[in-house]
Amino acid sequence: MKTALQGVFCGIIKNMENFILDANLFFNMQAGLGLGKKTEEVILGLTKKARELKNIKKADFFMPPSVVSEFLSFFEDKGQPLLKNFLSVITIKAPDYGKINFSSVVFGELVGEIRQRSYRGLNIGEEEIEKAGRSLQGKKDLDTKGFQIEIGKNIKTFRERYRTATRIGFLDSVADLDLIVLAKETNGFVVSTDEGVIAWARKFGVKELPAIAFLGRLNDLALPRQE
Repeated sequence: MKTALQGVFCGIIKNMENFILDANLFFNMQAGLGLGKKTEEVILGLTKKARELKNIKKADFFMPPSVVSEFLSFFEDKGQPLLKNFLSVITIKAPDYGKINFSSVVFGELVGEIRQRSYRGLNIGEEEIEKAGRSLQGKKDLDTKGFQIEIGKNIKTFRERYRTATRIGFLDSVADLDLIVLAKETNGFVVSTDEGVIAWARKFGVKELPAIAFLGRLNDLALPRQE
């Protein structure tokens, strides 16, 4: 049987909001996050906000290990105080895939889109190989450097077109799916600037929070409760 104190504590926990953070929040300065103009300023600002809201039991902030690894890969000194302080206020948790159920319809869509994007990527590869062949016609005396310069143009175009066809607006990593599953598990908001993550979060029925509205939400949570 719950005591009155336990009941109050459970109520506080239920009222806490969970935010699942994507790594791109700290590096996409065009997202309008409002926490600074540089990555370091954003990290400092969010560390301060997260600590404040966690102390008053208003919010918790999560990152899957895969996203933490992605985040840290942008820094040479991974042990610097700035990062240590930030990670100390973040709950690092792997999603429990075994406990979460998703509609088979969504996975059907996912497999279908993977197939379509793979086909598009294959077509792009064939087109660029043909273009490369034509660009080299009649150029028999190219040395190694000349060949690399000539073929390099086609490789660059191929990479750009292939990335657009297979990755933009889609789940292109395990980390992306980890964000969505963890949000489902914690009933949290996915906070990301990745169009693919947001689009598929909607398909999976997960809550989302636009990066541009994130700071406003945190500021509202920091306001005293009105009785």
